[in-house]
Amino acid sequence: MMLVVDDILFSPYRGLLWLFKEIHNAALEEVEGEATRIRNELTNLYMMLETGELDEAEFDRREGPLLDRLDEIEADEEEEDDDEFDDDEFDDDEFDDDEFDDDEEDAEQLDEEEVSIAR
Repeated sequence: MMLVVDDILFSPYRGLLWLFKEIHNAALEEVEGEATRIRNELTNLYMMLETGELDEAEFDRREGPLLDRLDEIEADEEEEDDDEFDDDEFDDDEFDDDEFDDDEEDAEQLDEEEVSIAR
């Protein structure tokens, strides 16, 4: 009985934890996608410069903002790696049912005592 109550009480927290992990993963994928897109644009710019489609001034004008944004993304990734918490710390093991086994045993002992008192 206690196990069911505990599952019910902790289910909103598990749901929120799952939701936050999904949001975090989606944000990481978006940032990684943006970095890949910028690198592809830079590659295209370099190719256009090499083939003569762009002059040096136009290349510099278009390259600057791309490099600045790529530097921002990489700095954010490094900062995130430094600040990243250990996923094991917040795993679902935190809500593992094993910790409630002792409570169940205590409840069974109490039930047995109540039965023996009632006799």
